[in-house]
Amino acid sequence: MRAWMIEQPGEADVMKLGKVDQLRPGPEEVRIEVHAIGINRADIAQRRGFYPPPPGFDARIPGLEYAGVVAETGDRVQGLAAGDAVMGLVGGGAYAEQLVVHERETLSVPAGLTMTDAAAIPEAFMTAWRALFLEAGLASGQWCLVRGATSGVGQAALQLIRALGARSIATSRRQERLDMLSDIGFDLGLVDGDRGVAEAVHEHTGGAHVVLDFVGAAALADNLASLREDGTQVLIGLMGGRRAQIDLGAVLMRRQRLVAMTMRSLPLERKILLARKFNDRLLPLFEGGKLVPRVDRVFDFEDAVEAHRLMESGAHLGKLILSVRK
Repeated sequence: MRAWMIEQPGEADVMKLGKVDQLRPGPEEVRIEVHAIGINRADIAQRRGFYPPPPGFDARIPGLEYAGVVAETGDRVQGLAAGDAVMGLVGGGAYAEQLVVHERETLSVPAGLTMTDAAAIPEAFMTAWRALFLEAGLASGQWCLVRGATSGVGQAALQLIRALGARSIATSRRQERLDMLSDIGFDLGLVDGDRGVAEAVHEHTGGAHVVLDFVGAAALADNLASLREDGTQVLIGLMGGRRAQIDLGAVLMRRQRLVAMTMRSLPLERKILLARKFNDRLLPLFEGGKLVPRVDRVFDFEDAVEAHRLMESGAHLGKLILSVRK
């Protein structure tokens, strides 16, 4: 089978399309013929040598997100059969024509969606849903500050917040980027600036119950200041740096929580649990049109280098997809 491989860290053109051995599923695994692949910033970080996959995954082949069809099942597989449409997250190796995964970590493709749409769902929506509702406990009617709302996970978060009855504060560095989210909708939009957003958040909402943050160090103090008492910040990215100083006394006296999470390094048992909950709670929202994957552009599988260059330019708004099979 063909796969994109990184033999050494570097720019987009270090990726080369080559051939690797045919995959065979274990007793509880399925072999998937991949139809579409979601591109993520983690792929860029891996290509540059900063974000290696967990143990057990081929470090040469990037990719976390796929949609496809079951082609072969292991001897003990009970819930899937050849021909079933599935999607999901993996620790690596998705930039390939085939994948092997445990049957119970797959997600069902929502009825009526294309494979390219399905490949835009797992990373963004599972990450946002877990962060907001499982880790932070966001409840109906509460306020959530989405710091960097134009990112893929940010856009998924805005949809989930609205669909599940909470209220959103969306931020971006440019007003025109916020304006592009008008079809998703949010309750309050703020442009990030040198003075931060905390004062405006408190003025309009009394303080956020939850902050979803992709920025990291550069926004940490402002995020904590944006929270009300007993509020929670969930950290899922470090685009603004890794190191920051905070006033722990203020965090203590206001009983705030700082939670950090990743999806890639989760053990199989946690992935299975999340997959089961996702299929039960969110699949109906996609099938009912309350959640909609946003795809910016679809590239042919052979054009992964061009797709990476567009991802790094930041000129897209929505998911970039590699289409393996037309």
